[in-house]
Amino acid sequence: MVPIPLTVALLRMQKDSVTLTVRGWTGPWPDDDKDANFKAEIAAHAHLDPLATITTLSNSIDVPVGSLVHYVLTRWASEGSSGLLELGPRMTRRLREPFTEAEEAGTDEARLAAYEQVRQMVEWLNVPLDQPDVYP
Repeated sequence: MVPIPLTVALLRMQKDSVTLTVRGWTGPWPDDDKDANFKAEIAAHAHLDPLATITTLSNSIDVPVGSLVHYVLTRWASEGSSGLLELGPRMTRRLREPFTEAEEAGTDEARLAAYEQVRQMVEWLNVPLDQPDVYP
């Protein structure tokens, strides 16, 4: 089923409104596109109707559909900033460092070693989540 395009009026700072059409997109994009993975993910969701979930949630919690769409868009759009705030700039850079070094080395071995290093760092970050009693 191909969803009917959804037209949404969004309020900007309670003054101006913007009307946009929400519709699935399936490409195309070139093979060497640096954003190909993201575009493929967008295309994979093109056939889904977002209003099915939004409307059900709206009815369930008694919040207007437009308010939920606003929340979803703003929450998703700010997720990168939220992640940075949660991890902090120091840890974010520490997680990037092994990948930067691996790309400079340019070998599969360096990339695998970077993956293993970051995997261990993420495991370490999860210790208090997986084992809440580990620290007094």
